[in-house]
Amino acid sequence: MILDAKHPMDRFHICITGAGVVGLAIAYQLSQSPAYRNRSIVILDTEDTFGTVTSSRNSEVIHAGIYYAENSLKAKLCVKGKGLLYDFLRRHKVPFKQIGKLIVSKKGEDSSLAQILNNAIKNKVTDLQLLKRSQLKELEPALSAENALHSPSTGILDSHRYMETLLVLAQKGGVIFAPRTQVEQVSVNSSQFNVTARVEQTSSHDPLFYEFSCDKFINSAGLGAQDLAHNIAGVHSNQIPPLHPCKGDYFSYSGKNPFKHLIYPIPEKNHTGLGIHSTSDMSNQLRFGPDTEYIDDFNYSINESKRELFASAIKSYFPEVESHRLIPAYSGIRPKLNGPGKEASDFIIQGPDVSNIDGLIQLFGMESPALTASLAIAEYVERLLIGTQ
Repeated sequence: MILDAKHPMDRFHICITGAGVVGLAIAYQLSQSPAYRNRSIVILDTEDTFGTVTSSRNSEVIHAGIYYAENSLKAKLCVKGKGLLYDFLRRHKVPFKQIGKLIVSKKGEDSSLAQILNNAIKNKVTDLQLLKRSQLKELEPALSAENALHSPSTGILDSHRYMETLLVLAQKGGVIFAPRTQVEQVSVNSSQFNVTARVEQTSSHDPLFYEFSCDKFINSAGLGAQDLAHNIAGVHSNQIPPLHPCKGDYFSYSGKNPFKHLIYPIPEKNHTGLGIHSTSDMSNQLRFGPDTEYIDDFNYSINESKRELFASAIKSYFPEVESHRLIPAYSGIRPKLNGPGKEASDFIIQGPDVSNIDGLIQLFGMESPALTASLAIAEYVERLLIGTQ
């Protein structure tokens, strides 16, 4: 649906901005919720369709919850979300494979592997197995590593089908999806939000401006969440965490995939990234990435000169890699809240207690593991909303 500016005083109970995987999961959750099932809900997105930005430009990995700080939202919501996600995928026949992952160590990295195992146990991830070199050679002959942690609950999924299913189910529950709609300004008046949105028309170069009101407003705009927050009246700048966009490139690999599992090196310092790892899609196409590059502008082009740098990093665990087989595939930009060299940041999910604005929920830093955690994030947001009723 495209919102119609001819009806300027439409009223919704809930407005969700951002139809990425988190926004879609929230829309689905609220459409099924006894508290909101019969309420009017609209989800807006600036793009032509759902999930075209961060949510479609990642590794499509179902994470176990291994790396994140103990008691962080990332740890709690990833571990819970993983179970919810697998149940959802099975129930709705969304393609996935629980193929497992190996976190591999080189000589001198065994202490780092032990720290990862210890952190995973703190996060209630208790199914990791330590494998020795001889076991790895039998399991993955093309792999070069001293030791590895095997995570059997890690998997991959068809993220587009997952998001499509969330949207279809939400729409069946009465949710209205409005693409090509960008929120320009939000004011608060008498416990309701007055929203001015810019609607791009397919048949004209001139946009329409549409105004409507809602009782609850959820900012799930991903890379645009900070900009949107600055345009919500009553939200102070000190309540908005800075955005540090971080780009990651992916290269696909021509030829047969030599691995049965996902292969991850020891993570980068401060967990800025998980290293250039080996993943595959649902058709078993091998790909490597992402790297980490903090950027000032949103540019999704891939620097082909990185090919040799990728090959050098990959050789540490896949010595037979051939650089000419690395083919630029796609890139993604993560909405990080920590700058270069800083400690990894947690998700920030703000309820009305932060802004003192009843009914306002804002989500910042929805990077990995937000895909895995999406259904748990949606439950968390629902609880925050119910607390404002």
